[in-house]
Parts: sequence; structure tokens; C-alpha cells
Amino acid sequence: MSMINELEKLVAKASDKAADLEVYAKDMSLLPAGYADAVVWPESTEEVSAVVKYAYENNIPVVPVSSQTHMYGSTIPKQGGIVIDMKNMNKILEIDLKHKFVRFQPGVTWNQMYEELDKVGARIMMPFTPLGNRSVLSDTLDRCVITNTVYDYGEITQSLEIVWGDGSVFRSGSGSVHGFAADNTPTHGLYTPSRGVDPSGPGLDFYRIVQGAQGTMGIITWMSAKLELKSQIDKIYFAPIDDLDYANEFLYKIMPRRIGQEIVLLNKVDLATVIADTVEDIPELCTKLPEWTLAIVLSGVKRRPEEKIAYEEHYLTDVINTTFKDISLKPALPGFPGLGRKLLNILKTPWNAPSWKTKPYGAYEDMFFIARPEKASEYVEILSKVVAKHTYPHTMVGAYIQPIEHNRACQIEFTFFYDPENEAEKEEIAAIVYEAGIEMMNNGAQFTRPYGNLVPVIYDRAGGYTATLKRVKGIFDEKNILNPGTLCF
Repeated sequence: MSMINELEKLVAKASDKAADLEVYAKDMSLLPAGYADAVVWPESTEEVSAVVKYAYENNIPVVPVSSQTHMYGSTIPKQGGIVIDMKNMNKILEIDLKHKFVRFQPGVTWNQMYEELDKVGARIMMPFTPLGNRSVLSDTLDRCVITNTVYDYGEITQSLEIVWGDGSVFRSGSGSVHGFAADNTPTHGLYTPSRGVDPSGPGLDFYRIVQGAQGTMGIITWMSAKLELKSQIDKIYFAPIDDLDYANEFLYKIMPRRIGQEIVLLNKVDLATVIADTVEDIPELCTKLPEWTLAIVLSGVKRRPEEKIAYEEHYLTDVINTTFKDISLKPALPGFPGLGRKLLNILKTPWNAPSWKTKPYGAYEDMFFIARPEKASEYVEILSKVVAKHTYPHTMVGAYIQPIEHNRACQIEFTFFYDPENEAEKEEIAAIVYEAGIEMMNNGAQFTRPYGNLVPVIYDRAGGYTATLKRVKGIFDEKNILNPGTLCF
């Protein structure tokens, strides 16, 4: 019996038609296409488990997918096999405002999550402009850095339900407590006090094994994540920046005091592109915007929101007047009326696909890494020198700096916009990313989310870590069927 006939017994829908396989063969990255042999659309953990068990018994690769837009090559079937598309597993299983968590399946999108939480006065912490049709679970597992900097946690993951490489089902954290069930609600008699909110254990912190693993360690069928109450009042302030070192000293002063909810630093290319109504507006905006713009959102939630914002405004005024007199922090950026309202909405809501990064030419390539904030200007200079060796215009390189953990660290992201039909330009951008990436690594950059042509270099430089990862992989996916060819596997 053929593979597709076997799969049709296990799931509600399966296909090996060329048109269906073509959807998963390529994404928005510069990586080459790869074709699966079949695709399935499961609707439950049991169906996912059954497909993985079948693949395990027959030594067939499986590639888990949950987003409707893919950007960095991690879901391209590099060795054929079965794509497991979980977009139909799109239920928000529970929202618990008392314990501040939401539990949801992998097919839940950012738009869906935002709309449902907004109804009950809550929100989930988001990265900068997450695509509305992308999976919340995928982006969270990938450790996409959130813009909200005021909380002590840098990630929102709690308990998980995981299907390992042999098809067995496992629950991590306090979701593993005896009596916890998929329908963990008082009305069904399955309520457990743990509520699945503790990410640790049992024994090991299993969530660390699947975070950032790009589907190579296990397939997640639901996740519990932290949420926060929606703010009652928001105020946004802007500061034009021409000295990144000075700006980072300012942030290091204010952020340990928990000043600001969302805080981002955008260069003029990124800011112009994200706020432009049309592609024709971008060049003019770039000529008018400052080299960098710092945006700080002050928010007041349920308890005394006016007093909280007043305290933060007073503190900012005092710090600027006494120590950082060259920081001009205002409710509006001179020459850009209405920008505050526009950017505030951008920071608080998902971005409807396609990405704003496709505005200039239709496609883009990102390079991002974790670094010490005081070295940000050094990395900008490194990239400028590398780009200068090529024909790609340095005036069209976007840059975004996201402070992390009270500005003890930051994520730096560079974006290269290009025409997807221009093969020469794509090759040049790949060369720039490779050369600049190596130079960044030589100067302390940490590529904690490795993608693209830098992956082999990153793992070669971390030989001991790579060997350990492969040993761990052998425990949870002994036949290496989960997304083989990805990361160092």
C-alpha cells in the first residue's frame, strides 16, 4: 500500500498532489527549494502522534509546519518526507486571567490571539510587527524577542505538550502533573491547581530542549504562555538619535527602573519603510527622518494608570535634565504629525501579511543576533564596511535594535531589501550576510537563532555544544526523522 493511502487512514486530510507540495517547497529565504513526498493536515494531538509513529516505523522524515508565512528556511523539506501542517489545530484552549496565562494550539495566529485576548482585556507579549497569519506558538518557540521590556521574563513559554520522534506524547512543566488533561477546566472535573503555568520539569527543563530547535527535537501540539492585562492608557515618546552609545547609556539608566513598556530603536530606513503608506514615500521619509529614532511607550494598566504614567514621565524628565541633556524626548517627532498614534498602533497589534519589509522591492533577508548594547555602534560600523565592498546600496539597509532584560543585552537586526527576481542581487546579499556575520561573530555577536548560510559556521565554532545537541537529539529523535538537514542535524 502506498504512503499516501497509509496517511489517509491516520488523518482527516492528506495529499501528495504536486500543487499541494509546491506550497511547502520554498519560503521567503534565500535557501533552495525542497520537496516533500506528502503533506497531512492533522486536527488533534492523536493524529500528529499517529503520523510520527508511522514515519518512525518507516524511517521517513517529517517536517512540522504551523504558520501560513515562512521566512527563514526552517520548514523547507530538505530531505523529502511528510510535511505535518497543523494550521487546522487552531483552538485557544483556555484563557485564565487570574493566573495570567493562555493555552493554545500551534495553528493559532497572532491575529486570532490578539482578537480573542482583546475581548477580555488582556494581551500577549509580541515581537516587533509579528505577521498576523503566523503561528504564535512557532514565533514563541523560536524565541523571537518581544518589544515589551518592563517584565523580568524575557520569554513567555510555560508548559508544553510535545510529540517526540517516536510518536510518544509528553507534557512538560506543571502540565505534567497527575490529573492534568487537555481539557483542564473545573467544569469537566479535570482541574488541577498547577494550571500548567510552571515551565520547569519534570526533572529537566524540557521546554529548553524544544525552544529554538526549529522542529528538530519534538512537535508541539499545545503551549501555555504568559499573558498580561491590557493597558488602560498609553503614551508614546520619541527621541532622535545620532549617537547609539549615548542612547544605550540612557536606556541602561532608565530601564532597570522599569520605565517604559515597549522600547525600540529603529534606523531611518526601517522606520521609513514601516510607516510609509506607499513604496514611493520611502525615499522622501528617509531624507527627513533622523539617523535613528528611539520610541518609548509608557503604559498604565488597571491600577492607577494616570499615576503610573505621571511617575514615569517625572523620572524621565529628571534623568534628562540632570544627566542626559542631549536626549530630546518628546510626544511627537518634529515634522511627522500623527506618527505617535500610527507607531503606537503598530507596536500594539500584529501586522497583516505581507510583511512591511516587502514594500520596497518585494522580498527581504534578515540577519539578527544577540549582543551587548554598548557594542551596537561597532556592529553597525562593521556592516557598513562590508556593504561598501559590494554594489548593494548602504542607504537601503534597515536596522532595528531591541533592548532585552533592562538593556543588559539587545537584539540587533539588519534587513536587506531585494527584488526576488534579481538573482545577482540575491547572491550579493547572501555574500554580505555571510561575510558580515563572520565578522560580527569575531567581535562577540551571539547568533542564538541560526538560519541561512551562517548555520554551518555557527555550529563549527561551537563544537562541544554541537556534539551535545546531537547526543540530545539521539535521545528524543533516535532515527533523526524530525526536520533532518536543519540546524546541525
